[in-house]
Amino acid sequence: MASRLVHVDDLPWEPIRYPGCYVKTLLLDKATGLATVLMKMDPGAVLPDHEHVLIEQTYMLEGRLVDKEGPDAGVAAGPGDFIWRPAGSRHVAWAPDGGLMIAVFQIPNKFYEKDGSIVDLLGHDWGEKWSGALATRGA
Repeated sequence: MASRLVHVDDLPWEPIRYPGCYVKTLLLDKATGLATVLMKMDPGAVLPDHEHVLIEQTYMLEGRLVDKEGPDAGVAAGPGDFIWRPAGSRHVAWAPDGGLMIAVFQIPNKFYEKDGSIVDLLGHDWGEKWSGALATRGA
């Protein structure tokens, strides 16, 4: 299998379901959910209540990412910081000054919507889309 080169500057910023948040998908394995994204958040943008089903890793390039709610409320990562979230961690993330980061997911996060539904970053029903991939990992 050959290496895959991604020309990131050629990729469009894709808005996600949360205002002021955009991604460039660098890698996505649809069978397992493994993903690497470049994420941009406008000043004040929020990623609402979500759970990291498996480990998530984030490297901050610009701006700040702050835990607005959850057990680590107030923890802030800035340029050059690396933060990883253990499986099962849940929080609300906020970019008060905006942010640019690389995020690596073993499987997409679960977002808990106000209507009780649980969706992924793009709004797909999490259980329908990803529970099979999680089961194949024995998790």
